[in-house]
Order: sequence, then structure tokens, then C-alpha cells
Amino acid sequence: MSFGQIIVTGGAGLIGSNLVAALNKRGHHNILIVDRLGTGEKWKNLRGLRYENVLDKDDFLRDVLAGSIATPDAIFHMGACSATTERDADYLLRNNYHYTRHLCQWALAGGARFITASSAATYGDGSLGYRDDDAITPLLRPLNMYGYSKQMFDEWALSHGHYDKVVALKFFNVFGPRESHKGDMRSVVHKAYHELLAKGHISLFRSAHPDYEDGRQMRDFVYVKDAVEVMLYFYDHPSINGLFNCGTGRAQTWLDLTDAIFAAMGREPKINWIDMPAALAGKYQYFTQADTTKLQTTGYNKPFTPLTESVADYVRWLETG
Repeated sequence: MSFGQIIVTGGAGLIGSNLVAALNKRGHHNILIVDRLGTGEKWKNLRGLRYENVLDKDDFLRDVLAGSIATPDAIFHMGACSATTERDADYLLRNNYHYTRHLCQWALAGGARFITASSAATYGDGSLGYRDDDAITPLLRPLNMYGYSKQMFDEWALSHGHYDKVVALKFFNVFGPRESHKGDMRSVVHKAYHELLAKGHISLFRSAHPDYEDGRQMRDFVYVKDAVEVMLYFYDHPSINGLFNCGTGRAQTWLDLTDAIFAAMGREPKINWIDMPAALAGKYQYFTQADTTKLQTTGYNKPFTPLTESVADYVRWLETG
């Protein structure tokens, strides 16, 4: 069977590389990976994957704007700076907002399927809830510039009617294989696994919020394999478009997460409590939980992997990696 070309930006990153692996299982090898590999170890995420070529993200955008790249069948735009602590607002404007706009317009002009990544960071402190409703979107107030760079695209696409033609997914706390390159932005699972091996404990932030006890801060934890399944669902259903949450719909505490890690590694629980960094003051989300109603109304009904199972699966992968 012959497949048309698929472009995956951020294709060496956590979500992107797992997406390429899933596409390979379907027989897709005509894949152009776009990323910035740099001098780190991100290139290791490409090992074992089948693809046609790899392009630097700036070279790719230059070629797109010059009209020297043919429009593919589909573009999965997962590339972005995902650092919630990044303070260079101009960089985030260029890299997250303008870059995504360029690719969206290119895809629409050429008739390519366009699926991009938004973020749960757009919901800010959660005071307006976590509904991916078009009426709510313009009212959201993210707590950091990363979240706002994603919010800017969501508002632009919504105001221009593009969400009738493209898909954006508000990813909640995604974790899983192929994230070791992310540095401080690695998931707590990855950090905790290595900390537990080296020091015999797992470090967690103390709570600085009177409504949440230490370790009782809550997140919607999403296994990367489930995030990929949602993306492939929209790839398979090109008539379904819009802005959607990609989360389990169930918030769990950091202690729930660490309990799953201790159990998967066969270790006795031991928490090392540390103070919340000053850089996160006023920017930390104490609770996130995806409202999955809109996703479910599209017909998507595949269950998300329970936290204990996903952590155990990931730990097995780390042990063999």
C-alpha cells in the first residue's frame, strides 16, 4: 500500500517520536521529521523509527515560506517550546505562535490535514473550569507566557473560523517513553525513577496553597500512548475538527503518582519535601482536570490507561532502556 507524505514537527520530541512510532506500526514510512536536535541526546529518540528525512525547524519553515516543499497529506505540528518557565516572550511569539500560524495557513491553502498541539496551560488557575468550549476560550487567562503563546493561536484560529477545518489538542500532563531530553520539563515519573534509584526517595513540592495539603495538588496525568491514540483518531476522521481537551478526565494527586512509582519499582514510599521555587510563585496550577465531553461527543470512546498501569508500563520501558 502506498501512503502520502506525513510531516511531524517536533518529531524527535516526546509526543512526536511516539506518534512516528505509531505511524510506523500502521505502515507509514514516508514521514518528514522536523525538529531541532542540537547538541543534546534528543537524536536518540529517532533510533528504531522509519522516516524519509529530518529537517531543522528553521530550515523547514524557510522552505515552506519559499514554496519549495510540496504540501503533504497531513501535518502533525507538535513542535514548540514547552518550557513553562521560559521568560523570553518574543521567542515564544516566534516559535510557538507565529510558526504555528504559518504552518496552519500553509496546510489550509494546500488542503493538508492539520493537527496541532495546544495546552492545558491555557486554562490558567482553573477559575473558569476546564471546558474546551469555544465560548470559554477567549476568556481564559494563562499564568505563564508558554500558556499564552498557545492561547494566542487558539484565539486566532477560532476568530478566523479555522477550527472548522483543523484540530488542536489541549494536552494535559503527558508523560512516557522518549522524554529524557526534556531536562527540567521531564515528567515527575522520569525524574522520580532516576532519583529513587540514586537517592532512595522522591522529591515533591510542598504546597503553598491553603486549600491543598502537601502532595495533594492534582493533575490530569496522560500517558503518551493515549495522547497518540487521540491524534490518530482525528487523522482517521478528517471531517471532525475543532479545539479539544486531551486528558483522562480524572485528576489525581502527586501522591497517587508517586505511590504508583514506588509500587512499580518495588520500593517503600519515601518522600523528600522541598519548597515551591520562587519562579513558580503565582504561576503554579494546583488542579487540572480535562472536561472530555466534547471529545466523547465526536465518537471517541477508547478508554485512557489507568495511572497505575501507565506508570508500570513506563517503568518497564525505563528499566529496559
